[in-house]
Amino acid sequence: MAVYWGEKRYYSLDYFLRQTYQTKMYKISLDGGMTCPNRDGALGHRGCIFCSAGGSGDFAADRSLSITEQIEQGKSQASLKYSGNSYIAYFQAYTNTYAPVPYLRKIFTEAVLHPDIRILDIATRPDCLGEDILELLVELNRQKPVWIELGLQTIHPQSADFIRRGYELPVFEQAVRRLRAAHIPVIVHTILGLPGENSEHMLATVRYLNTQDIQGVKLQLLHILKGTDLADYYRQRPFALPDMDEYFEIIGRCLCILRPDIVIHRLTGDGPKSLLIAPLWTSNKRQTLNRMQAYLKAHDIWQGKEF
Repeated sequence: MAVYWGEKRYYSLDYFLRQTYQTKMYKISLDGGMTCPNRDGALGHRGCIFCSAGGSGDFAADRSLSITEQIEQGKSQASLKYSGNSYIAYFQAYTNTYAPVPYLRKIFTEAVLHPDIRILDIATRPDCLGEDILELLVELNRQKPVWIELGLQTIHPQSADFIRRGYELPVFEQAVRRLRAAHIPVIVHTILGLPGENSEHMLATVRYLNTQDIQGVKLQLLHILKGTDLADYYRQRPFALPDMDEYFEIIGRCLCILRPDIVIHRLTGDGPKSLLIAPLWTSNKRQTLNRMQAYLKAHDIWQGKEF
């Protein structure tokens, strides 16, 4: 029998927040002034192959502003479509635990102490979570809920090498175990449509996530953005990306096998229109999500159906 989460056929972030915190929240993307071991020479200099110059934080605020100023700017922008006063501080750009602990404590505490921030959400790499950083996260988690987002993207070694991920799968697994031992929720980023991966490869990554103690997932279609090494590769060696119907079919199959307790934070992507090369059909996010909901209903798909 299907499980329904409000109007949707999957465990959406919006539904989770309303059930857990009794309110809708708005996520504010922040730039903590970080870099990444894939950019500063520790692992490489060019970043992951798909990563834009903004370090996947193209919607984040101006890093020249203080964290408080970034939050206030985000609130002002959100006021056009959000009338509440509960926000998630999302440190999005680059690797947000890749800095000395005193600096991390300063910027994260500034966000946590803001009266309108309900949750601290930090995007990072599993190989950038030293013991001292984990202790800081535990300390912050006592003040307000802390979430950690880990960029896994794929379980397949050849794809991981292609995107220049820079760490082996056991590193991810150890990071998940350590975070969960500290009672910190884990959200995992995956990319669907990587060159050389068919639907079975993508489904294998989702099945693997079912075996891990994770609380959320972002399922994102590969976006090709201007200024990335992936854009250069795409021009030289064009490869097929799913059209809308093909992507809906892939998402439907992923949802059917995904554990029903895992919160879905994303089902597509948000590539900036000014940078997006392909797939162009994703540029209208609202239309894409509406058509996706219709597809799921028409095909009687719900999260965990085959789990």
